[in-house]
Amino acid sequence: MKVIKNRYLPFPGFIAMNLFGVVFVREDLWERLPSYRRTVMLRHEAVHTLQMRELGYVGFYFLYFFEWIVRLMRKPSSAYRGISFEREAYLHENDPLYPSSRPHFAQWRRS
Repeated sequence: MKVIKNRYLPFPGFIAMNLFGVVFVREDLWERLPSYRRTVMLRHEAVHTLQMRELGYVGFYFLYFFEWIVRLMRKPSSAYRGISFEREAYLHENDPLYPSSRPHFAQWRRS
């Protein structure tokens, strides 16, 4: 997975953002993170890359955005963390073996 350090992406408040399997990181924030936290963050983004490949990039972004909008209308304070794609990525970001053993459509399975 390619990592691009820059000053513009992701948006303020975030450290990393995955666009089509390329991870953009805020250079200033990234450099201050301990190496283990960088590893966890990249593993989180690797889960998103697997989700994108599985659903197709356009399909992933459509479903992600749609689910975020629905959750935003229901409960704005937990909309982002409630997205099924994010729940899966956060749940497994500390498991180094997960990306290689991830079942298909795991974002919609109960763990």
